[in-house]
Amino acid sequence: MSKLNNIFLVGPMGAGKTCVGRQLAKSLNCDFIDSDKEIESRTGVSIPTVFDIEGESGFRLRETQVIEELTERTGIVLATGGGAILDSNNRQYLRSRGCVIYLHASIDQLLKRTGRDKNRPLLQTGNPRKKIEELMEQRDPLYRETADHTIDTNGKNVKLVVESILSLPIVT
Repeated sequence: MSKLNNIFLVGPMGAGKTCVGRQLAKSLNCDFIDSDKEIESRTGVSIPTVFDIEGESGFRLRETQVIEELTERTGIVLATGGGAILDSNNRQYLRSRGCVIYLHASIDQLLKRTGRDKNRPLLQTGNPRKKIEELMEQRDPLYRETADHTIDTNGKNVKLVVESILSLPIVT
């Protein structure tokens, strides 16, 4: 791997960043970190609770601090939260400190994967499809701008996605 031997996974909620990241790290024999889980560990509460208490802006401040710290490590696979790329500092940390892979999935696939998940504060709305569409319209260009590679996860199991990543020229 290049850029401090790190792989950073970006993409919307439900794209498979955590599942793929965990398997990828195992295949590469390196550490796996999920930035949302790290925030939960540090705060002692769930992401929805952080949103309830501090709002999205408070959560985003915590997220930027965690991403800055985690991307300074070497030899990791990091799964970022879906909105991590909204902050220009996060995009810079990710681009300069590792290989960024955008896990892309269709709106239908994202909705199917996140439909019953109560740990997605932004989707606790009357119309989750509309929310995902809005988020993707805003975030897709940022994912693409930040990523070194894009992998389509539609209809693919974790093993296939990991194999796709491992076949990239940057992964050794």
